[in-house]
Amino acid sequence: MLPTKNVPLEELAAQIDVYAKVTDKIIAALEKGTVPWHQPWKDGGAPQNLISKRPYRGVNVLILQSGGHEHNLFLTYKQIRDIGASIRIGEKCYTIVYWNQAEKELEDASGAQDKKAKFVLHYYSVYNIAQCENIPEDYLPKPSRIAEPIRACEDIVLCMPKPPKIKHTKQEAYYHPIKDYINMPKQASFESDAAYYSALFHELIHSTGHQSRLNRKSLTDFPTVEAYSQEELVAEIGACYLQNKTGIPGMIDNSTAYIQGWLTKLRNDKRLIFFAAGQAQRATDYILNVKNEPEDMVQGKEVN
Repeated sequence: MLPTKNVPLEELAAQIDVYAKVTDKIIAALEKGTVPWHQPWKDGGAPQNLISKRPYRGVNVLILQSGGHEHNLFLTYKQIRDIGASIRIGEKCYTIVYWNQAEKELEDASGAQDKKAKFVLHYYSVYNIAQCENIPEDYLPKPSRIAEPIRACEDIVLCMPKPPKIKHTKQEAYYHPIKDYINMPKQASFESDAAYYSALFHELIHSTGHQSRLNRKSLTDFPTVEAYSQEELVAEIGACYLQNKTGIPGMIDNSTAYIQGWLTKLRNDKRLIFFAAGQAQRATDYILNVKNEPEDMVQGKEVN
């Protein structure tokens, strides 16, 4: 059960000790060296046509990947109609281009006719499978695994005070500080359910910095490089605290590699770990609804 009221000082002290142990573990891993950080969810793959399987090329790749879809599989309007599917109301198409070779007859000064190759730019519209309805299952990619909720993690998400809205519309994990919402890739696209919640915890920690919550300077000063780097440290250390709280396994190596990357951007200043850990502790307590922190608790000072 998550605390939803004032917490006795002895219980709070035990919680602070847990934060310290997790921080010490992160620092020990940093000192040993880290494995390369990797994205724990699958991207949408190279854009291709769902029916013909032909890959799109050139600038079309950039156009089609910009949608952030779970699967970069697209169809023309005719293909959608031919397989008995339809386009969802309100969806907008992607316009892609291709060059087609044509011959043009030219006449020289003597009046002789000559044919010369000419390339003509054409364009047409396509839709992602996520923008369509009633596509027969035989055409759709099979899910790689079945996602299952982790109860302890769900309890934390559901009990957070004044939580941001959580969406699953793009194959990206991010918090939008102006519109105050979190976007997550779908849970089944992650390597594991633990990896999904680890990434979600990272974004939840970011959201605590919103003006309506803790009003954390490293978030509100975004997007300066210094503030952004500090905020990423806070979010990942806070995610580690929540991972430890819920007991989800095996994420510390990836988190430590991510933290090391941001420390390097900030001149590998080890004192930033302690600043970020203090801010991460406040953010974690907010999510867990822990109240009545001792006045002499060290929270860390802003790094100039």
